[in-house]
Amino acid sequence: MSLATSPHFLPAVFATDTAGSLAVGLAQLAGGAALAAHTGLDAQLLLASGAFLLPYAALTGWAATRRPAPRGLVAFLAIGNLGWALGAFALLATAGAGTTVWGQALLVLHGVFTLAMADLQWFGLRGRRAGAAGHAAA
Repeated sequence: MSLATSPHFLPAVFATDTAGSLAVGLAQLAGGAALAAHTGLDAQLLLASGAFLLPYAALTGWAATRRPAPRGLVAFLAIGNLGWALGAFALLATAGAGTTVWGQALLVLHGVFTLAMADLQWFGLRGRRAGAAGHAAA
């Protein structure tokens, strides 16, 4: 059994996505103004994205408890994470001179983390397909 076909792989990926999203969402909601002052990022953007991340974390937390998680949901979350990563990198490229080094670092971390989650979710989805095809052939 490969890593991707393990029944524990996607739940672990979703649990990691949940923890990261919850931590960032709460930090952005609780300290949006202070975070904006240190990063040079727009306070409203930080608050809005923080507010989005809490229900997103609830969804990925729920997905972590499904055995197996619905394929459509896995694909939806992977594509959403890819979009979030691209958005973070686009914001980094267009943020302007007001963004501090800390703001740039935050955007890079957002982008890298969500890109990793998208990749792992897609890897797990493909592994499930390969595992199902292997079971059908046996």
